[in-house]
Amino acid sequence: MAKAELVFGVHAVRALVERDPAGVLEVWLQARREPPALRRALSLPAAAGIAVHRVARETIERMVGSGAHQGVVARYRRSAAEAIVTLDRLLDRTPPPSLVVVLDTVQDPRNLGACMRCATGAGADAVVIPKRRSAPLTAAARKAASGAAERLPLVTVTNLASALERIAAAGLSVIGAAADAERSLYDADLRGPLAIVLGGEERGLRRLTRERCRQIVSIPLHGPVESLNVSVAAAVCLFEAVRQRSTGC
Repeated sequence: MAKAELVFGVHAVRALVERDPAGVLEVWLQARREPPALRRALSLPAAAGIAVHRVARETIERMVGSGAHQGVVARYRRSAAEAIVTLDRLLDRTPPPSLVVVLDTVQDPRNLGACMRCATGAGADAVVIPKRRSAPLTAAARKAASGAAERLPLVTVTNLASALERIAAAGLSVIGAAADAERSLYDADLRGPLAIVLGGEERGLRRLTRERCRQIVSIPLHGPVESLNVSVAAAVCLFEAVRQRSTGC
C-alpha cells in the first residue's frame, strides 16, 4: 500500500477531494479560516467520510514546516480507484495524446509543480519525467501546481531517451527547447501532435535527450538575459503551440 503523504494549499487539497475523495484520509483547517471553494468540495456526498479537524495556525505550521499552507493540510493516500498512468497507457489511449511535456531532470519540486500548472492551463495530456535525478511530486510541488498535480497525469519513465523514441513512434513530433538553438520557437510548426522537451535547471537538455528530438528550438531573448526559468520556458512554448493551433498558423 502506498505511503500516506501530507498535501497543503487550498487548490491542491480541493483538487484531491474532488478527484480522489477516497484517498483523502483527513483534513486539518485553520480555525476561523475556511475557503469557500474548499468548503464546497468538502460538502460533496463523496467527501462525507473525510474527517475534518479545525486547529490553530501553529498546529498546521508544525505539521508542514512551512508558512505557505494557506490554512489547510490533508493526509492523502492514493486510492485503488486512482490508477497510476504509465507511458504505455498514455500512448495507447483513445483519443491519442496531442500535447505532452517532457522534463529532462528538473530537480526543483517547485519548478515541477509550476510546469504542471502551465501544462494543465495549455490543455496538455501529461507531463513525463525520468525516474532518476528528477524532483518527486512532493507537497511543495503540489502546492506550486495549484491543483494541476491532482488533475494532470505525471508519467515516470526509467529511460528518458527510450521513452522519447516511443513517443515519436506514436506519432508525436518531439521538439526540444534549448537556449543555444539557432532555430526560433516561432519558426517551428507546433500544430500537430507534439511533445515539448525542456531541460533541467543546471544542464539543460542532456546529449541523449537532444539526439532524440526531431528539432531543437530556442526562445528569442533580448538584453543580458541568457535563459529563462524552466517553468517560464514551458509556458512560452506551450502557449505558442496553443496560439498556432487556435489560429492555424
